[in-house]
Amino acid sequence: MTAPLLSLLPDGLAVDLVEVSSEFVTVHARSSGLIACCPICATPSGRVHGRYTRPVADLPLMGRIVSLSLQIRRFRCSQSSCPRRIFAERLPAVTPDRKRRTVRLAQVQRSLALGAGGEPGSRLASLLAMPVSGDTLLRLIRAVPVQPAPPARIIGIDDWAWRRGRRYGTIIVDLERENRPIDLLPDRRAETVAAWLEAHPDAEIVARDRAGAYADGVRTGAPEAIQVADRFHLLRNLGDAVGTALNRHHRDIRAAAKAATALQTLTPGILEPALPAPPPQPLRRSQQRSLDKQAARQARFDEVVALDAKGWSRSRIARTLGLDRGTVHDWLKAGRLPSWQQPSGDSTVEVHGDYLRRRWDEGCHNGVRLWRELRERGFTGGASTVRDWLRRLRAATPQPAGSMPAWKTPSGRRAAWLVVADPDEIDEKERKFVDALIAGSAELADLIALAREFRAMVREQQADRLDHWLRLAEKTALAGFVGSLKRDLAAVRAGLSLPWSTGPVEGQICRLKTIKRTMYGRAGFDLLRHRVLEAA
Repeated sequence: MTAPLLSLLPDGLAVDLVEVSSEFVTVHARSSGLIACCPICATPSGRVHGRYTRPVADLPLMGRIVSLSLQIRRFRCSQSSCPRRIFAERLPAVTPDRKRRTVRLAQVQRSLALGAGGEPGSRLASLLAMPVSGDTLLRLIRAVPVQPAPPARIIGIDDWAWRRGRRYGTIIVDLERENRPIDLLPDRRAETVAAWLEAHPDAEIVARDRAGAYADGVRTGAPEAIQVADRFHLLRNLGDAVGTALNRHHRDIRAAAKAATALQTLTPGILEPALPAPPPQPLRRSQQRSLDKQAARQARFDEVVALDAKGWSRSRIARTLGLDRGTVHDWLKAGRLPSWQQPSGDSTVEVHGDYLRRRWDEGCHNGVRLWRELRERGFTGGASTVRDWLRRLRAATPQPAGSMPAWKTPSGRRAAWLVVADPDEIDEKERKFVDALIAGSAELADLIALAREFRAMVREQQADRLDHWLRLAEKTALAGFVGSLKRDLAAVRAGLSLPWSTGPVEGQICRLKTIKRTMYGRAGFDLLRHRVLEAA
């Protein structure tokens, strides 16, 4: 039994005894060598001074936890001038000094930590008969220094959220070598980026988003490097600018939405111009704020649904729209936008609910009149409370048979996407809305034409058309967007002519988020950096 077992143990050990129980295997072993070298002067010695036992954990055997009970000898140093008179023999092939696990067990447990993290790795190691705490697994990762990455000539820089809205870092990716991450920075300040670039002078091209901090950092740390503005962020900035401009044309957007609905209800072959919409009644400030918030949420929900219909993954939708992945999942699962309105419950109006419903069915829909009638019945609330209750009743009342639900008027942000989208990216009703919007306002028609031209210019990387487009757009509502492009003109021009972008960096950020979730918030930045760079 000793010979087969000896072949499974690390080299240089001799087995004296094996103890086996239902859960544990204890192997009593010792060094097979006769002499040992002093760790100070390296003089060999065979003069044994004493012995002691050292327990060391090893790889499991047939589902049982294995422990090596090593007999360690103490030797006398034969060199009279050596300050170390007595030393213990070293077994570097078996276990490092002052460690409680063998080298091979530490390597396996460290691989578990890199792949699963602290607590998940601890649970998995216990199932594999290699029990270890989550904190120890994290320390095993830190114990091995990160190997420096090879010099990178073309890099991509983008930020990642350690804690969304509060703490951000920077990830740097080598765009030439399979988009591998080469470093993580603890923040996204210009000084940090500049210091990293100064320490890595090989960077020749830097693809980045349009944040000013990264532009300043690259300009300071690598003044000779070519900065490339990411094309996705250029289109996103365009959408923000167009959405801001469209937000000042609420009347035109509402008229176009009604015109698109009217065109759909006409008999085919008979087209009649839509009647002008009556001027809307003024709303209270609280109502307007509530409507604006609801419109923004609805527009975001519509974007999520539209991108999901195109086959986008939920992670990509969340990353593109700046939402949490759980929010996207809940919205798509529910199929509708959740309502944040509080239920009425057993309010003072609900006590008179039967009376109000009966009067509503009789045709009395005047809120003030019904409020006065309720006051005669002992109601002590205000008229606005009754109006709010009636508004919910009106929304819950089914529409007459044959009536079509009105098309929801898009928000400025949603309209900005519709006007620049390709015809095959939107449905028929949305195309009619865009056509009505262009036909109803010459100013918006020019704005939409410029936005479409810029989108085509970015997608086809036509840098030679940029100067002409800037001259045309600086006199329109896109003047602010044009000013931001001119302040970053060299990087924008490079983005329209070079193939590099931060798209591959986004993929690494998604992978980084997956790794970060296994840390359970207990590990520091240096540990996360170890895991990202070594698991790449």
